[in-house]
Amino acid sequence: MTASHFDDSTPEDVIRRRTMVDCQIRTVDVTDYAVIERFLEVPREKFLPPELSDFAYSDMALKLPLSVAPEGRQLLSPAVLARFVQAAGVKPTDKVLDVASAIGYSAAIFAGLAHEVVALEADAHLASMAQTNLAHAGHGAVRITTGPLVEGVPSEAPFDVIFVNGAVEVHLDMLLKQLRSGGRLLAIVRRTTEPGRGASQAVRFESQSGRISSTFLFDAGAPVLMEFRKEPEFEF
Repeated sequence: MTASHFDDSTPEDVIRRRTMVDCQIRTVDVTDYAVIERFLEVPREKFLPPELSDFAYSDMALKLPLSVAPEGRQLLSPAVLARFVQAAGVKPTDKVLDVASAIGYSAAIFAGLAHEVVALEADAHLASMAQTNLAHAGHGAVRITTGPLVEGVPSEAPFDVIFVNGAVEVHLDMLLKQLRSGGRLLAIVRRTTEPGRGASQAVRFESQSGRISSTFLFDAGAPVLMEFRKEPEFEF
């Protein structure tokens, strides 16, 4: 595993990071030692724009003000991201696709767990920020790709893990086809229960010889990424 190359965190930020792990991540049954170590190593505050750095270790999702994506972009809370990473079961030999990677924080977490990480972002401005942040963090080997999120990165497939940073309603087919047999795709799935209402759940999909199964993980919410949004149905 590759340790973070950041060496300029303040003592206060180091304490805040430890508190985040102890009070947010461990308390939601994240027990995988390697996952916990990654969240201790990667300084979340260094990935955020200055106006958000004070909230880096709060137990909340953070809206990124610099995104030009129509739906905006939001970083998942540390606890939700850590539960997803643990559920992915990333092995040191795995190849990971981080979809809607935004400013690169989740890609940095995966980079210390997997053999290869590809980060996909539709927002070119955020992709540029991710490139800078990851290089600064010593994870310049993460490959940043800009393009439609729903299409994945077929030229880099197959992947052992695909992680979607945001909620989806439809259009996972192309991503699921890019999974290796035994591969896992993790996302927050929003299902409409009735007009104007719905429920969101963290789900793990697994591919076995082309067959896809799904497992409910936990309740979670996030904005639906525009490309994965279901078209509204016409009502009479």
